[in-house]
Amino acid sequence: MINVQMQSAREFLSLLSVGSGVSGYEVSIASMVRERFITLTDEMHCDTFGNVYALKKGKHISNKKIMLAAHLDEIGLIVTKIDPRGFLRFTSIGGVDQRTLLSQEVLVLGRQTIPGIIGSLPPHLLHNGDLDQAVKMEDMVIDVGLSLAKINEVIQVGDIITLRRETYPLLNNVLAGKAFDDRAGVVVMMVCLEELSRLQHTHDVIAVATTQEEVGVRGALTSAYTLNPDLAVAIDVTHANTPDTKGQVTIELGKGPAVALGPNIHPAIYRHFSEIAQEHRLPIQIEPIPGASGTDAWAIQVSQAGIPTGLISIPLRYMHTSVETIDLQDVLNCGKLLAHFISSLPDDLEGFLCY
Repeated sequence: MINVQMQSAREFLSLLSVGSGVSGYEVSIASMVRERFITLTDEMHCDTFGNVYALKKGKHISNKKIMLAAHLDEIGLIVTKIDPRGFLRFTSIGGVDQRTLLSQEVLVLGRQTIPGIIGSLPPHLLHNGDLDQAVKMEDMVIDVGLSLAKINEVIQVGDIITLRRETYPLLNNVLAGKAFDDRAGVVVMMVCLEELSRLQHTHDVIAVATTQEEVGVRGALTSAYTLNPDLAVAIDVTHANTPDTKGQVTIELGKGPAVALGPNIHPAIYRHFSEIAQEHRLPIQIEPIPGASGTDAWAIQVSQAGIPTGLISIPLRYMHTSVETIDLQDVLNCGKLLAHFISSLPDDLEGFLCY
């Protein structure tokens, strides 16, 4: 029997993943989110920074606002120079790991979308001392197969480049692809909104797909300042354990979302997530974060006079590569946990949030 919700999450995530939305250039991804969220919410709008706001009104009269935030943008590249021989030089936007770039397929978003590949000297032509060294980004080029004259017609310095990657299903509802950080979080918000349509919730919920997280949590900063919500939850990804993490990572794929605690997190929000997970028998993992979380939660918490903030994260392997890997069941469980958390919030949020 096909799990309809699982299939819907898979299709939406795949659609978002293959699209291009490098930090500052998220407009096409934002359009996909608006198209999907408009069917699940009461009001929809965007701001001048590119953030997408989807409002789902509470069932009772309340002037309280619950903000959800997951970022739209992805890391990427930008053209810095066009070589006289017809090759493109580039640098990164966001935290690109240069070790993963060599031999990747890319799309150069110029006047036309131009396919290319990232290349460098083959091992036969390297000196022995260079064979053990990772190729640096400044030594790589993009080959688009065009003459210099034709390149100058369709590509210019400053054009954005994204990796070209289809999503790739593994076994047991595990999926690999690019930009799951954090478009999987956007899918979590979709699942949450779907669940809330079947649940009662007192307070208004505003799901915000934020921009420019990868270059400084900027969209979260501007949207949180705009909304000034009474409570906020950021949804992002977190590192999942692999053999090479050698004990540094304790979060595991397929064992439920990670619920954060620490100075970036309001303790009442953490406690309530833990209680709701137990009540509804939803699996969670605990993620202690001793300082800045490096997520939208960090910007939201200190906006205006301070906003009580929580963070739930989807376990993800191989972060900031083109084969980021998640378990879709974690995505569904994350959305359900978030929905039950919201629907069970009391009318008296001030009392709930007292230390």
